[in-house]
Amino acid sequence: MTPHDLHQRYMTTRQKEKRFIRLTQLAIVFALVIGWETASRLALIDPLLFSMPSRIVSLLYEHIVAGTLWLHTGVTMFETVLGFLLGTVAGTLLAALLWWSKRLAEILDPFLVILNSMPKVAIGPILIVGLGPNMTSVIAMGMLVSVIITTMVVYTAFKEVDGNYLKVLQTFSASKWQQFRHVVYPATIPVIVSTLKMNVGLSWVGVIVGEFLVSKQGLGYLIIYGFQVFNFNLVFMSLLVIAILATLMYMAVERLEKRITEHHR
Repeated sequence: MTPHDLHQRYMTTRQKEKRFIRLTQLAIVFALVIGWETASRLALIDPLLFSMPSRIVSLLYEHIVAGTLWLHTGVTMFETVLGFLLGTVAGTLLAALLWWSKRLAEILDPFLVILNSMPKVAIGPILIVGLGPNMTSVIAMGMLVSVIITTMVVYTAFKEVDGNYLKVLQTFSASKWQQFRHVVYPATIPVIVSTLKMNVGLSWVGVIVGEFLVSKQGLGYLIIYGFQVFNFNLVFMSLLVIAILATLMYMAVERLEKRITEHHR
C-alpha cells in the first residue's frame, strides 16, 4: 500500500470519527430537549420556573418577527466583539512590554497575580462610576475580564521561546525589536490565537454582567428584565441566543486558528 493510500485511509477514518462525534452531540442535545419538554408538560418540573423548549422557540420567533431581537442582539454583539478585541490586543501588548523589560516584569508580577485572583465582577460598579452608566462601561467590563489572563498566558509563552534562537540573533547584533519581531512573536502566534478562544467566553461573561448593571438594551438587559417580571421564557430565550452566538464566535476563532496553524507549518 502506497503512502498516498495510507493517507487517504487515515483521512477517511478521521472523517467518520468526526461525523460520529457530531451525530452523538446532536443526539444528546435532542434527548435533553425532548426530556425537558416532556418533564415540563407532565409537571415533573415547574413549567413556570423552568419553562419548556416549545415556549422558548415560540417566543424567539415572535421577537425575530417583531425585530426586537435584532436590536438587543446587535448591541450585545458589538459590545462583546469590541471588548474581546480590546482585551486581547491590550493583553498582548502588555505581555510584550513585560518581555521587553525584565525589571518591569519583576515589579508587576505580584500585582498581575493579585488582579487575576480578584473577582472582576466586583470592579463593575467602579467602572460605572468612573465611565458612566453607558455602553463604554459595558465594553470596559468585557475587556477587563480577559486582559489580565491574556497578559499572563502570552507573557509566559514569550518567555518560553527557545533562547538559542535569540542568541543566534544576538551574535549578529540584532536589536531587541528585531529579536521580538523575527523570533519571539512568530513563535507564539499559535498561543495568541489559542488565547482568543479562551477570551470568547470571558468577554461574553464580562459584557452580560455589565449589561446586568447598567444597560437598557442587549441580551443581558432582557435576562434581568425577564427575572423582574417573572417571564422566565424571556430569560431562557436570551440564554439560548447567547449560547448560539458564543458558539458561532468560538467556531470563527477555531477556523482562524486552523488557518494560521496551516500557514506556519
